[in-house]
Amino acid sequence: MAGNQGFLTLQGTVNYLEVAAQLGILATGVALLMIAGEFDLSVGSVIGATGMVFALGVQVFGLPVWASILLALALAAGVGWINGYLVLRTGLPSFIVTLSTLYILRGATIAITREVTNVTRFSGLAEPALKDPLAQLLLGAPLGLPVSVWWWVFLTLAFSWVLLRTRWGNWIFATGGDPVAARNSGVPVYRVKTSLFVLTALLAALLSLIQVLNTGSADVLRGQTKELEAIAAAVIGGCLLTGGYGSVLGASLGALTLGMVQQGIFFTGINTDWYLTFLGAMVLGSVLLNQFLRRKAWEAWR
Repeated sequence: MAGNQGFLTLQGTVNYLEVAAQLGILATGVALLMIAGEFDLSVGSVIGATGMVFALGVQVFGLPVWASILLALALAAGVGWINGYLVLRTGLPSFIVTLSTLYILRGATIAITREVTNVTRFSGLAEPALKDPLAQLLLGAPLGLPVSVWWWVFLTLAFSWVLLRTRWGNWIFATGGDPVAARNSGVPVYRVKTSLFVLTALLAALLSLIQVLNTGSADVLRGQTKELEAIAAAVIGGCLLTGGYGSVLGASLGALTLGMVQQGIFFTGINTDWYLTFLGAMVLGSVLLNQFLRRKAWEAWR
């Protein structure tokens, strides 16, 4: 009972929203990419790599905080572009390409950081950011809510509008539904997919910078399994694994659901080792439910 009361307190609700928001920021980009018919398994490594690039820039190379932020974002954009280029130019499945990028980037992050500094973790990163104007956008708790929550709400609303109200959104649906027909209709399929790979990597970097600046620390292994949780949130929110269907709002609701499960397990006293078991069951159940509903809708339409 005490655990449930802790969950229902104001601070418990804020903590829950922060957990959901951090996953939701990542899930918005992953959902758009899945709607376009692709995956990105490298976002977890991008979180760790960009955090370490920021830390190296500030503490080892003496760069201003704003310059280190831009450097981290540039790295993320480069990784996203490479993923898109390899997927589209080689014809390899994005699952294989981004899985390779995940391992390459994570291994390089650990090896380079250890070679340069002999450590794999930095601390004391919050204080240098306090007077930096760019870092202020990623710090604190405006109106009592963590800044990650505000970013999540903004990104969900902005990308939902783009997906449902703009030509680019129509291109995303068309690209994921039938890329050949979309290309024949004049949709720039390559440009759409490449831009979404870049966007997904940039959102991973944004999440990394929010975590680093607010916790004051960076770790080479930060972001592990986040790529799978983001995909799970998108699937639970209704995105199809085959592309062409889904929504950013659904992915955000999926993030809320996973955040509730994660926090709920903790506050109810259940062993947190069971979280991944619940996560797998929820993903499988969501996929089966989506298939069932699509089949019923198709039968009714016929």
